[in-house]
Amino acid sequence: MAINGNLKAGLLILCIGVAAAPTLAAALSAGDAVGTTEADIRAALKARGYEVTEIAIEVEATLDGEAYEIDVSLDTGEILEIERDDDEGGDD
Repeated sequence: MAINGNLKAGLLILCIGVAAAPTLAAALSAGDAVGTTEADIRAALKARGYEVTEIAIEVEATLDGEAYEIDVSLDTGEILEIERDDDEGGDD
């Protein structure tokens, strides 16, 4: 009877692992390389199950001694956001 119990436990663990596999495959971490071109980035993310809706460029720039972060749409060239980087409580 112990073998039957161990078999059930093993099958349960296997089922949990199989169910979690797509989530684990889709997980991204800082430092993962996804490409250097728009096409490469889209393909790498699509292969992991993501639907890419927009790719933007983040620019760090200074003007008159003030630091800014500027987000630009890679698709249209449109500025999406301009944020003054004040370095107070930020994650940078």
